[in-house]
Amino acid sequence: MRSWIWTLILLAVAVALALTVNEHSGNVIILAQPWRVELSLPLAIVLGILAFLVFHWLLRLLHWMSNSPGRFRNWRGRRAQRRDIELLERGWINELEGRYVQAEKELSKLLSRTRSTDRKVLAGLSAARALHLLGEYSRRDQTLQLAQESAGEDGRLRQAVDVVTAEMYLDQNRAEEALELLEPLQETSTRFLHANRLCLRAHRQLGHHRQVYQLTRLLLRRSAIDETQAKAFIAESAAHQLDVVEAKDWSGLWGDLQADERLSPEVALAGARAQLRFGRPAESARILEAALNRGLDDRLLRAYAQCDANQARQRLGHAELWLKSNPDHPGLLAALGQLCLAAQLWGQGAHYLERSLDLRADIHIHALLGNLHDALGHPEQALSHWRKACEAADSELPLIQRPLPAADTRGDPDFMRHETESFDVLRAEDDRLPVQVPEAASGVYLPDTPEDNHPAPQVKADKARPARPVPGPEDDYFDTAPIPGVDMSLTSDHSRSK
Repeated sequence: MRSWIWTLILLAVAVALALTVNEHSGNVIILAQPWRVELSLPLAIVLGILAFLVFHWLLRLLHWMSNSPGRFRNWRGRRAQRRDIELLERGWINELEGRYVQAEKELSKLLSRTRSTDRKVLAGLSAARALHLLGEYSRRDQTLQLAQESAGEDGRLRQAVDVVTAEMYLDQNRAEEALELLEPLQETSTRFLHANRLCLRAHRQLGHHRQVYQLTRLLLRRSAIDETQAKAFIAESAAHQLDVVEAKDWSGLWGDLQADERLSPEVALAGARAQLRFGRPAESARILEAALNRGLDDRLLRAYAQCDANQARQRLGHAELWLKSNPDHPGLLAALGQLCLAAQLWGQGAHYLERSLDLRADIHIHALLGNLHDALGHPEQALSHWRKACEAADSELPLIQRPLPAADTRGDPDFMRHETESFDVLRAEDDRLPVQVPEAASGVYLPDTPEDNHPAPQVKADKARPARPVPGPEDDYFDTAPIPGVDMSLTSDHSRSK
């Protein structure tokens, strides 16, 4: 649009100039002794315009020639920039595709060639990330040091280096070193959300539950963390704090929790344990009852059933209300049976425990039934349930069907040392004798099969000592001590000694 406007202006000036020259005819005389030049007015105007244009283009040519070094430098800079961008793009693409070796080569080349501070730091951090994923931590640390030196005094670049370094440290569970880098960023601005997330991760690794609780609250208010994950972190950290809270700090910690957070099974269990620690069993029961009213949980039910006889009957009333809506809940039935045992209601307790056992057989129910029969004076039934509880505790334990044979102490190397030395002397004289291996008390000797089919020559027994019997299949197992409760007169060792 501007070119059209200028074109119209030039046409208007040309028309006006032509009309003016046409109406005012005359001559232009140029005197330069000893020359005298006389021109018509139109020709003088045309020559003046041409002279102006030629002089203008000459000045522009001189300016272009004088700026050639600068243009050459700019051209080289643009070429280097295109090269850096190509290397950076290829390195990032390879890193995103998982080709970390190729990515590290491209980014290291960019780190050594580029003159741009921003691209040098970016290339160093990207190359360090690739080396970190390759597990080459020493080279990674060297690359991070180069990136830190390249950042200089630029605060923004130094923050980027610190954040990336801290994230890599957290991957190695070096949370303390990561916190040293992140805490200055967190103090600078609470809106540095990524640094806050990394701080949260570091505090979780170190078990700083109070800091985890505070940071999770902060990130949840800023919508910088998943709500489900945040609730899990809050429940975990609050439960750990409740386990060690003092009575004077209880109100502040419990009051800071929201209503739905108090009903979490982890928080409710920790709160109930804290109240029991303070000597307030009634308050502990109210916390558990509020959580159980929202949903039955086996951990809460088991904790609710652990009480003395004074509170057992009151808790039975609440538990029977839950039984109306959940008649086939095995954990609730087991809790009712345990409460009945605490209240010494033996028949009703047996009824609840048997119903629970029909639905789910586990160690807890068998142990309760064992205690019930033991209290009723039924030792055989109590022992049966306790044995089943042990089997349910670890079903992979081997069951010993018969006692093992006792150890043959005569096979101990200390007892057979002199006999072995005499046999070695005989074998040195005759290489055809079989290899004699002393029997250890905790091992089994299996003789090697001869290479040929001919039987090996027998060694004559020493007259001073009776010959040892050849071990049989029943002697394949040896132990270092007799088994308690086994009659040693019936073992194979004593039978041979006789």
